[in-house]
Amino acid sequence: MIQQISKKVPRGSRIDPSSPSLSPEEIARIEAQEEEFGRCCRAIFDQVYPELVKEHYDWFILIEPNSGDYFIAPNHEAALQKARQKHLKADILAMRLNETGTCGRI
Repeated sequence: MIQQISKKVPRGSRIDPSSPSLSPEEIARIEAQEEEFGRCCRAIFDQVYPELVKEHYDWFILIEPNSGDYFIAPNHEAALQKARQKHLKADILAMRLNETGTCGRI
């Protein structure tokens, strides 16, 4: 018979306290990088949106901001497959070709 050991973890505390936590400076740096990534992707989206939305409304668009490449398909899986063929390990942002660019409900 296996004996279970119950250990209570206070709410809001780390589950594994031995793992290192990030400093406030590191968190701010990561957030700034993510914001810049989003800004670059949004700029590309705003450029190509008017020409693509007419024929491909509500399709998925995946954007790789460093090269300026974008990939469109009617579903996310197909667009991701196209993107990964060219940019195997790059960060890619997924959006929809609709009025807001969002992929779902918040």
